[in-house]
Amino acid sequence: MFSTLPISGFSIDWKKISSDSFLRSIPAINGLESLSFRQPITFFVGENGSGKSTLLEAIAIAYGFNPEGGTKNYSFSTYDSHSELYQAIRLSKGPVKTHWGYFLRAESFYNVATKEAEYSEEDESKAKHLHRKSHGESFLETAQDNFRPHSLNLIDEPEAALSPQRQLTMFLEIYRCAQAGAQFIIVTHSPILTAIPGAEILSFDDGVIHPVQYEETGCYQITSMFINQRENLIRQLLEE
Repeated sequence: MFSTLPISGFSIDWKKISSDSFLRSIPAINGLESLSFRQPITFFVGENGSGKSTLLEAIAIAYGFNPEGGTKNYSFSTYDSHSELYQAIRLSKGPVKTHWGYFLRAESFYNVATKEAEYSEEDESKAKHLHRKSHGESFLETAQDNFRPHSLNLIDEPEAALSPQRQLTMFLEIYRCAQAGAQFIIVTHSPILTAIPGAEILSFDDGVIHPVQYEETGCYQITSMFINQRENLIRQLLEE
């Protein structure tokens, strides 16, 4: 099927993965041969440890991004923790070349902000001084600076840095940028972000990657249960 997305999908050559690799112990990833992206916005959802960030990281590195985040021009390493999966991934790219992209990770954003300051030292007027702002403020500013039309944006757990109100701002930034031709692949537990209209939600639960509806996601169901049945839920938790 013809696709204008920067990344229309990927395949995995498991012969390039060692037999004792921990990747083979992740049910949703073990044996995965290929995956297609059908919408400009794709969410990876599921429980902790289900392989979402591992797969996103591998896609990012295979595309040419620095493992800790940034643009394809960022080149540094604070701690090499990425898996070998990127070596086995073959990306299927769209026919239109993307001139901009960003890999945004809440987990290692401090390291990216530090490098941003170092890269800007030669031109003080361009320095963003991200460390002078809160984690959430600098994270959102970086997103707003780098989400551009016809770009590729990979984001790992943005809600870890953002308040609910800032998540609504991110919601709008992602939606508007996707309408302008950008692609987003996002790992998240946020019931706010996963509500973006037209996005495809892929769950990593139940041992296989599969599409789900918004109301079927764990983040929606648990949040809804807590808000609507808060007293009963807390009572049950404390009695256990």
